Amino acid sequence: MTSMDVPLEGGGKQAGSAKTAVRTAVARPRLTWLTLAFMTTSSVASLRAAPTMAVYGLACVFLYVVPAIVFLLPTALVSAELASGWNGGVYNWVAQGLSKRMGFLAVWCQFAMTIFYYPTLLGYVASTIAYVIDPSLASNGPYTACVIVILYWAGVWVSSRGTSGVGGMASFGLIIGTLIPGALLVLLGVVFLGQGNPSAAPMDAGAIFPQWTGIASLVLIVNNFLSYSGMEMNAVHVSSLKNPAREFPRAMFLAMALVLLIFILPALAISWVVPAAQLSLTAGVMQAFDAFFQYFNIGWLTPLVAIGLVAASLGGMLTWLAGPSKGLLLISRQEGYLPPFLQKLNKNGVQQNILVAQGVVTTAIALMYALIPSVSSAYWIFSVITTQVYLIMYLLMFVAALRLRRLQPDHPRGYRAPMLAVLCVMGFLASVAAMIIGFVPSSQFGSGSVWSYVVIVAGGLLLLGIVIPFGFLWASKPSWRQPDAAAAAEGGA
Repeated sequence: MTSMDVPLEGGGKQAGSAKTAVRTAVARPRLTWLTLAFMTTSSVASLRAAPTMAVYGLACVFLYVVPAIVFLLPTALVSAELASGWNGGVYNWVAQGLSKRMGFLAVWCQFAMTIFYYPTLLGYVASTIAYVIDPSLASNGPYTACVIVILYWAGVWVSSRGTSGVGGMASFGLIIGTLIPGALLVLLGVVFLGQGNPSAAPMDAGAIFPQWTGIASLVLIVNNFLSYSGMEMNAVHVSSLKNPAREFPRAMFLAMALVLLIFILPALAISWVVPAAQLSLTAGVMQAFDAFFQYFNIGWLTPLVAIGLVAASLGGMLTWLAGPSKGLLLISRQEGYLPPFLQKLNKNGVQQNILVAQGVVTTAIALMYALIPSVSSAYWIFSVITTQVYLIMYLLMFVAALRLRRLQPDHPRGYRAPMLAVLCVMGFLASVAAMIIGFVPSSQFGSGSVWSYVVIVAGGLLLLGIVIPFGFLWASKPSWRQPDAAAAAEGGA
């Protein structure tokens, strides 16, 4: 997210926005549908979520495919229509379809979910680094907390200096930290089974569906919604296609197939070698590599793989660190949603005060890794809160898309999603179901108190998704608006 348009109020201004959108679309360089498919794949796929589904063995295929159909596909197609007709990202989509206040809530949730996203991402990094230093540290809460705090603040320092070229790190990280390790993990798994070794998880027809032990048996599916999130970011490229109506769905179906392969195959490989009862949600990838490397007597590869996984995660963190907060800054300057202190930029034009405020909260969350007995339990709790907050944004987006199709049916769109009402209802209901299921602790939560889990998740959702954003809206003042500064900041983004 690099820019935000000023929200529109009158019909004449909407017409002007339409002309601007058309000019922008024409000016954009053309993309092939294959290029867009690969871009989408690189921004969504990751090995970090593989251990979460590996505990289900062969059933992970079912648990990945279902949310892909009911959530990933509706999100991709609906956001494509919105992006092809309205500039400004999710804020302007929701502001146009519902209201400016709801638009702020949407962009706030997009920003706020990163507050819990970074601790979970860096918790995974800490566990990966542990396999280079001492594997026993992977389940050590104080060690994990220290790594999270140090790496996050190092990322803030790098971002605050306005370092250019950080985005390239994400592309580099995709190759050395996702594609190569993922392919290696699957290859080792296939050879391992090919040599007659039994799989740690059942691979027969009876294991295709998860065993039903109550609603808790399906809780891990919630994490897959977050794994697939971010499709709305790539929808902005729909106008760069030569024939969006035909090529965008083709790109999305190919991307969905590639993402499913990257998610499913490594998860299966992990389940072949690491029993579910011993699997760590943060260190599961390295547990599998370590087991394979020990079996094939190539343990010297462990630090190399760990470095690649860490590079991918840190590159992704730096790419995301300033993006959502930049969008929040621009909207807040235009409408006065945040106090002047949080709107200030440093000498490099970076919203350092927002990053620092976010860092204080991130540090407090990191300390919970030291307080919650199981690192896997802490990781799961924060992953669920992240998903819950982000789903609020998707709920608003689906409702806004339906209203815009009804209120502005003739507004120019480069792409019209087929059966929009069906897609929006499907995506909305899937998001609601995921939010409800998220309040049920999974087996990975261990023997912790169920009510403690519910209180933490509900408290995180209410605080980040409701209390804080509406508190800012209630306290906002006209004097907090800095539209000229917002325009200047946008120009430098």
